[in-house]
Amino acid sequence: QVKLVESGGGLVQPGGSLRLSCAASGISSRDHTIGWFRQAPGKEREGVSCITDTGLTYYDDSVKGRFTISRDAAKNTVYLQMNSLKHDDTATYYCKTDYQGTSYWGQGTQVTVSS
Repeated sequence: QVKLVESGGGLVQPGGSLRLSCAASGISSRDHTIGWFRQAPGKEREGVSCITDTGLTYYDDSVKGRFTISRDAAKNTVYLQMNSLKHDDTATYYCKTDYQGTSYWGQGTQVTVSS
């Protein structure tokens, strides 16, 4: 059974940093594209970043230069390093992967950027 579990969210001041983790089970993270999405209150869920099975990385323009996605195959975990956080980054962050035609989402981790 495929399962994704996010962690690492929290409250941080503007300009601060957080590292989110997405621990995968039931699949090998190095063999599948895993993406990070976020949803702010009253807004639609949006894509933030993803890393493909070949290691290619993609970022939404809103986070380019501030966020970095990476993968630790040994830990079967994908990370999202978030630097220079802004108020607009406040959201629930989810990771997602697709496996055999089904999309799997984690439960989400809350990131709040506030002074």
